[in-house]
Parts: sequence; C-alpha cells; structure tokens
Amino acid sequence: MSELLAQALELPCGATLPNRLAKAAMTEGLATAAGVPTPELERLYGIWSDGGAGMLLTGNIQVDADHLERPGNVVIDKQPDAAMHQALASWASTATRNGNHLWAQISHAGRQTQKNVNTHPKAPSPIKLGLPGGQFGEPVALTAAEIEEIVRRFGVCAAAVQAAGFTGVQIHAAHGYLLSQFLSPRSNQRSDQYGGSLENRARALLDIVATVRAAVGPSFPVAVKLNSADFQKGGFAFEDSLQVAQWLEQASVDLIEISGGTYEQPKLLGVEGIEEVEEQHVKHSTQMREAYFVDFALAMQEKVSIPLMVTGGFRRREVMEQAIASGGADLIGLGRPLCVATDGPNRLLQGEAELPRYEAELSMFPPWLAFLNRIKTLRTMATFGVQYWFYAQIDKLGRTGEAQPEMSVFAATRLVMGLQKKLLSGR
Repeated sequence: MSELLAQALELPCGATLPNRLAKAAMTEGLATAAGVPTPELERLYGIWSDGGAGMLLTGNIQVDADHLERPGNVVIDKQPDAAMHQALASWASTATRNGNHLWAQISHAGRQTQKNVNTHPKAPSPIKLGLPGGQFGEPVALTAAEIEEIVRRFGVCAAAVQAAGFTGVQIHAAHGYLLSQFLSPRSNQRSDQYGGSLENRARALLDIVATVRAAVGPSFPVAVKLNSADFQKGGFAFEDSLQVAQWLEQASVDLIEISGGTYEQPKLLGVEGIEEVEEQHVKHSTQMREAYFVDFALAMQEKVSIPLMVTGGFRRREVMEQAIASGGADLIGLGRPLCVATDGPNRLLQGEAELPRYEAELSMFPPWLAFLNRIKTLRTMATFGVQYWFYAQIDKLGRTGEAQPEMSVFAATRLVMGLQKKLLSGR
C-alpha cells in the first residue's frame, strides 16, 4: 500500500480529493457532431472511475463550437437545454460512481483550431501557427467585445457542469490554446488592454477566473492549467509563469496544474518541436528526471502556497512518492498509461512499482528508417502520429470497453482520421 499516494488532499475551497492520483485531461473525440456527450463517453469515464484515481479530469469541453481542439469535443457555448443537461448529468453520475471527483476542463482552441473546423479561427493576434502540413488556417484577431463574450461563456459552461453533477472545473490556459496564446508575447501582439505587459496579457485569464468563481460559488473547486513555459524563443517564460501563478492564488484558484509547451514545441509530450527549445533557468532534479515538469513545480512552490498538480512522464511509483514528499507536487496527473492500463491508479495504490510504457512510436519508424527521426519536421509529424495511437485506444475503450494495444500507429491514424471526417460531415 502506498501511504503517500493514498493520502487525501484538502483544497483551499474546502473540497477534499480522496487520494493523490488524478486522471489527466486527454482529448476523447467521443461527443456527437453537435458536441453532446454520448454513451461511449460515459462508458469510458465509468471505466476510469473504476480505476481508482481520486479525480478524473475531462478532455477539452469547448465554449465555442467553431473553435474545437478536434471534432468530437463536448461543446457548452450556451445554457444547456434539457437534453444536453441530461447527457451531462448521466456522464457525471457514471464518472463519479466510485466516489472520485470529476472536473470539467473548459477551453477554447483559438488559432490551434484545425482548418477543417474553421479556416479563419479567432486568436489574440493574426499570427498563424508555425507548423508544416497546412492543418491550421489564418487566424483573425479577436475584438474586445468578442473577448468579453468568451469570458462570459466560460462562466456559463462552469455553471452548467456544476448543475449537472461535476465536482470541479479546470480552466485551460496551457499548451498553446487561446488563453495560452494571450499569455505569450509571441502570439499576442495586441496594443490594447489585452496585450503588451504581462498584466495585460493575463487579463483575459484572470477575468475568466473571476467570472467562473462568481458562477460556481466559493466552495466549488476551480483550477487552472498553466504552462511553466512555452519553451519557445520570445514566448511565455518561467518568470512570467511564476507571476501569473501568484495572481491566480490571489484570485481564489484552488489548484494549478503545471505543464508546458504548445503544438509548435510539444514539451507536454516529452519531445522537441521543429525549432530549438528555449531553455529556462530552473534547477534540475536528478531523482525525478522522468517527470517533465516537477522541477518547475518545486521552484513555483517557493512563490505560492496553493496545491500544484504535475502531469507528464510519470511511470514509477517511487518517483511519484518523491515528488509528493519533496513538495514538487501535491497531485500526480496520469495520462498515457491510463489509455490501456485503466486501473493504473489502483495498481499504484496497492504498491505496484511501475506503470507500463507503450512503444507505439517504434512502429512509426522501423530500425532501417531510424535516421529519419533526426529530421525535425518528420519527428514532429511522427509525434502527432503517435498521439493518434493513444486517441485510438481511448476510442476503443469508449466503444467496446477494451483497448487494442496491438494496433499499429498507421492503423490508429487511419481510424482517427476516419472518425473525424465522419463527425465533420455531420456538423
């Protein structure tokens, strides 16, 4: 029995998580074309509830149907009608059947909306995503009035999931999505009250936090997912992240999840993008090297006192326990391992030493093509191909109740692209 991982965690708002393990947010793609939760999504979260995590964090629930992270996102962009409320309530009931929390991750994709969803997505500034392949369109700068409407929708979404039985919300301000775009001086080149200084670039996020808190009340958990850094030259740096974290604590946020990177620089996946990584001045831990962002959380604990969640790279129980014991994390987020080992939290709580790693990426480049992995553009494309493998496992869990780890990356990519095409045709 792992006593450290089994400890309850009390949040500033008074809510208590039953243990220190959380199922991290992962995109599911299992909603209808109109963004309504399905029985498949409900089945998936019932399986994860049975797995033993103290908190389940959903994938992106979008506040704008024209700005999806991918087809199949749940969308709450207005007050839900009776059918939508019932679908949300059924999902929440099943996903909390073992006494765990269920938090809704609320998001807006901004310029990271695929072109097949929106050819001209709205963003802080009209700066196109710097990725090969032409998947993303030319963004259009948001007006101040449009930003205020997005702020309002975050509050509407938070109130809707609370009414449906969710037990918390997380505002997504990381990974290059809209609020992360506002925070970065590289993607936010506005000259009004939402651009320029860090205070201005953080304005949309802090306005959303205030709106969400007003919508859900003081005793409902409100979290924020925040980049430790974008790891891009001229982007959001760790010094900025430290300041924003302090503002979030003052704004009554209950937990900050520390992550990092964007589509252009996918450090969240443990890999480098096309350009060189912009190094951050943070002391590196040798004991917890497998965990991507613990070093940043350790440094952040010197500036804030609210709980921190760290996701990315964790597999070994001893590393998770070290992170908690050292103050590097109050909550451990688990993502990829739970796409196949859905009972991973229970295994760890019962003393299992390590969760499995899935080497799907090895099938993308057989040994005789290994030299291609040195070409950054191909490496980036391969990284997103591997992501499709994990998407496919989530899809199989939702539709059949079982993962298919023997599936190849190529087969998974064909499956996911076919499902997305079908969803787009129904929009």
